Parts: sequence; C-alpha cells; structure tokens
Amino acid sequence: MDLQLADKTILITGASGGIGRALCETFAAEGASVALCSATRGEELERYVAGRPWGSRALCLRADLTDPTAVERAFADARERFGRIDVCVANAGAWPRPDEMLHEASVERIRATVGANLFSSLWTARAFMGSLARSGPRPDAHGAALVFIGSTAGIFGERHHADYACAKAGLTGLVASLKNEIVLLDPFARVNLVAPGWTATHMVRPELEQAGTIQRITRTMPLRQLARAADIARMVAVLASPAASRHVSGQCITVAGGMEGRVLWNPSDVDEDAVRKRLGDGA
Repeated sequence: MDLQLADKTILITGASGGIGRALCETFAAEGASVALCSATRGEELERYVAGRPWGSRALCLRADLTDPTAVERAFADARERFGRIDVCVANAGAWPRPDEMLHEASVERIRATVGANLFSSLWTARAFMGSLARSGPRPDAHGAALVFIGSTAGIFGERHHADYACAKAGLTGLVASLKNEIVLLDPFARVNLVAPGWTATHMVRPELEQAGTIQRITRTMPLRQLARAADIARMVAVLASPAASRHVSGQCITVAGGMEGRVLWNPSDVDEDAVRKRLGDGA
C-alpha cells in the first residue's frame, strides 16, 4: 500500500534514540524528507545520517525541547530547508532510570521528568501548529498529522515512576484538545498518540538481559514477546499517512502486545530465551 508520504516533510524529535532512528528509517523508506531533531546527541545523529542512502533528504537539527524559543528556531530552520512541515512526530522523552517513590524523588528529578516528557511535547506541538498556520493546508487535501509518542505508563501507571506516568498521561489531554484545534488551521489535519509498552531499544537491553525481567514484563500481556523500535515506527507511519489514516484522529493506539492492568501469566510460563531470540536485531 502506498502511504502517500513520499512528497511529505516529517519533523521527528528525539531522532537519535532507538525509536527515533527507527522513525527516521521508516519515513525515509517511504520516500519522505526528514527533519531530525536531537537535544544532546547531535554529532552522533549527523554521522548516522551522513552514512544513510537517504541522507540528502535529511536535515539534522539541535534544540533543547524544553525551551520554546529553541523549538521554534528548529521548526523555522526546517521550513527554510523544505518549505513546509507536513507531519510532526513528538517522540522525544526520557525515562528516569532510578526507581524512586514519589515522596523520595527530588523536586529537581520530578521537574526534569515532566519537562522532558510533557513540556517538550507541548512546545513541539505549539511550534508545529504555528508552522501549519504559516504554510496553510496542502492543496491536495492531504491533511497534516501530529503524532505523539506516549507510554503505557500513562495508561496503567508505573510504580516508582509516578513522575514519568504523570507526564505521559498528560499527552492524552493534549491529543483530545488539539484534535479540535488543528482542524481550524487545516480541515483535514489529525492528531493521534502511540503508547508503546516495553520496547527493546539499546537503552533498555541491559535491563532485559537481567534474569526475570522479561517474565515480569510479559505476564500482563497475551503476546509473550516485546516490541521492537520498528514496530512503534510503523504504527506512527500508518497514523501519519493520509492514505491509511485519513479518518483517524484523537486516538491512542497502544503497541504493547495487548497489555492489561492484570497478571495473565505465571513467570514460569514465559520462556525468556525464546523472547530474546524473537527480538533479533530490530531495535
């Protein structure tokens, strides 16, 4: 199926991470031009892009996404290069690695987590809508698309990571609101949210190698496997597509193996080695 993305420009935040790179590859494979934003790993991202066959259709940007002025500047640079931005993927975020109960977490950690996961998406969405107001709708009626990357933590919560769960849950309200605002700028524009569960990126593979982790994770999932970064990226591409999702807006799509808020399996029912084998190198 032709997703009708080949003539589109996609701006992706958090482009240097595992899901971010999968997003780059997925959209580039569809023939799109990509504006790739990274806050802290800009040089690494530039080296990566320079070695890709689609590198001539890419622009690397650096911006602190918690700074609205820096975000606006990144969008302006992308418009200067490509003329307009058709799709925005607000992917940037950070999961605080230490397990801490809320009353034990520092104020600095909580503010940083909410800033990186909620305010960065808010400023990104604000800049994208401002960009859309400047460029106006496409003449072919292929509506603009804004896709947020959330988390199942925002749906089910996550013990010892209340700050992260709170920030990701906030994206639900953002989507529900912006789907009604963006159509005032482009009558066919859409806003959606993808909520991954545990995804086998390079960042979390050390945890996944620890005995018992996969059993603990998958016991709330009917599918006894984990997502790969490419699984998330493909769902985002479908939601961004004016061909595949022209009438889908305001939705939260979970990519989490059917995860529920209850235990479905005993730990002994899950073969950790088999799950790792199915992951392959798809992160």
